[in-house]
Amino acid sequence: MALTIPEAELPQELDAFQAVSAAYPEALSRIIESLRRGLSVLVEADKELTPYLYKCVRDRLKPEGRQFVYVDGRPSADAAPPPGVGLVGTIVHVLREAVRGAVEQRIIVLPHLDLLTTSVGGLTSEAREVIPLLYENPELVFLAFKDPSFPQPKVIENFFPRRETLLGVPRERLGALVTQRESRKLSGDRALRPYQLYKHVSGVNAVRLRRLLSTLSGEDYPGDPRAAYQQLRQATLVGQLTIPDVDLQKDIGGYAKVKERLSRELLDVLSLKDASVDEAAMKRVEGLLPRGMIFWGPPGTGKTLFAKALATSLGAAVTVVSGPELKSKWHGESEDNLRQVFNRARQAAPAIIVFDELDSFATARGSYQGNGVDHSMVNQLLTEMDGFRKDELVFVVGTTNFVESLDAALLRPGRFEFHLHIPFPNAEDRRAILRIYDEKLGLQLSPRALDYAVKRTGDLVEGQTTRYSGDHLQALCRALARERLRGQRTGASEVEDVERALSSWVERPALTPKEEQVVATHESGHAVVALFCPHSPPIERISIRGDLAGALGFVSYADPAQRYVVTRGQLLDQICTLYGGREAELLFFEDLSIGSAADIERATEIARALVEQFGMGGEAVGVRHLHARHDDPASDALLRAREEAVAAVLEAERARAVRLLTEHRALVQSLRDLLLEKKVLDQEALAALLPVKKES
Repeated sequence: MALTIPEAELPQELDAFQAVSAAYPEALSRIIESLRRGLSVLVEADKELTPYLYKCVRDRLKPEGRQFVYVDGRPSADAAPPPGVGLVGTIVHVLREAVRGAVEQRIIVLPHLDLLTTSVGGLTSEAREVIPLLYENPELVFLAFKDPSFPQPKVIENFFPRRETLLGVPRERLGALVTQRESRKLSGDRALRPYQLYKHVSGVNAVRLRRLLSTLSGEDYPGDPRAAYQQLRQATLVGQLTIPDVDLQKDIGGYAKVKERLSRELLDVLSLKDASVDEAAMKRVEGLLPRGMIFWGPPGTGKTLFAKALATSLGAAVTVVSGPELKSKWHGESEDNLRQVFNRARQAAPAIIVFDELDSFATARGSYQGNGVDHSMVNQLLTEMDGFRKDELVFVVGTTNFVESLDAALLRPGRFEFHLHIPFPNAEDRRAILRIYDEKLGLQLSPRALDYAVKRTGDLVEGQTTRYSGDHLQALCRALARERLRGQRTGASEVEDVERALSSWVERPALTPKEEQVVATHESGHAVVALFCPHSPPIERISIRGDLAGALGFVSYADPAQRYVVTRGQLLDQICTLYGGREAELLFFEDLSIGSAADIERATEIARALVEQFGMGGEAVGVRHLHARHDDPASDALLRAREEAVAAVLEAERARAVRLLTEHRALVQSLRDLLLEKKVLDQEALAALLPVKKES
């Protein structure tokens, strides 16, 4: 098919019957040839195509003397059904009379074969009568039609030696389905660009396409034909499909690497396809496009938002489907729900199906997490994805927080082959996200307030054990906007406003003065030891407000300069710092609280890893990975040596913490007093008291 077709070569008029003949010539030829040879044919097509396809077949075969019996539920004079029989009962009755009364070869047409089954592929009581009728008279040939939305039981489907599937319109036939008048609405010059049109109507059948094109309005030869294409696009939407409006660059802040990968591996490839000068090049590009994508990462990081931005860039409709919504307690209904989602997307192509929480049903088959319904849904999903046509512009995006739990069959090439990690936003990402909401909500964040918000959201969310995501940042900005609205504020939002929006409604433990003193001493001990450990990162914030879930206070640190190469010195400094809180309590109160339990547990884990895994336990255990077992008598000596080595590491670092705290006792006391006064100290407040520490 040419990339452009001159207007003069397009038909002037075109009715629906002509359109069907022009759209599906090869399929019609195969159907007709099979019927001539006495082979029954099953056609899968939209319901509105059925009468037109039947007429095209009948008009070609009737001159040859072929006889047709059209069994559509209307009673015939020769086979009147008993009174009170419904549509399906009438179909069965007329079919029975046609089969048993036939003396010559006939072609029996069943336009509603799917009415003989339930929506999930089981046989109805009437359908059980049909099965023997299909096989009863070998002189008869059947032409049956089924809607793609409904499955067929194998016992009926296997009766037909020939099957044809007609979904949408073949791209190479699109140029024969547009009249000259309609072409004038779609182009600024006297030519039709069928590939450009196909992007908007790829899932529409020939009859519906003619109906849509005939209603096009607007000027002829427009300078910008997007309005006409938009008319077509909106008319193709079915069910819950929508056209999103999310700009990848303007509406999503930060995540430069994620955007770059989406652009380079998907959007740029599609741009090359649109710029192709011949059909062969276009088909090569289409073969490179991944149809299935996994967007994975923590909750709230914008996985669905990125999918909508991708749909916007592609001009695709999008439907967001929650995994739990598809599940049903009725046998077969979950798979049918999944089938319907794909069918609606194909009709509205180009389209993106977003399966939110894909792991809710697509866990690895055979694992303890899954069940029979889940595994059947995975099988149905694989069937649908394997059935994609090369030129079918339907994409599937699965979002998940647990990519490792997904069924391996989904992740192989050809299915969900494109994996995109969307992590928690870093400082640069948070700044960009906050700027977007600042502009959208009119917050007027001052530069100082913006800097504070970026740093403040680098910690864990107050009262929780998770980091700040894009959703948390949106919630922060919405809280700021509500506060400004209540107070009729018109000036800039400052640091105090940001802090109030973050923490004013967080429930914190009500500590007594004595308890506050213990907590402040504990956290000051951590901070001072970290300050004088050469491999510890700089301190960013200290708090004793109980704003971290499960902890009365905490010290947060900057990200280490070395993120991927961890040294022995870094691990030892971590152990030493973990002991800082406990030893500060002992130094100042000559007593201990149980608040060090988690610190001691973590310190022991690190020391054990040094000795057992990393070969850093000293001469007594050697440089090796230890596998000593308690049930092996030969390993008793090794077990003792291992435990002694772990204890030696812990004791050495505890003693170092005691020494550092004793040497800098005055600094610990000053920091504790300031912390008791302020409750929270950020880098700016700490700079006035603690010496500046450079990252090692």
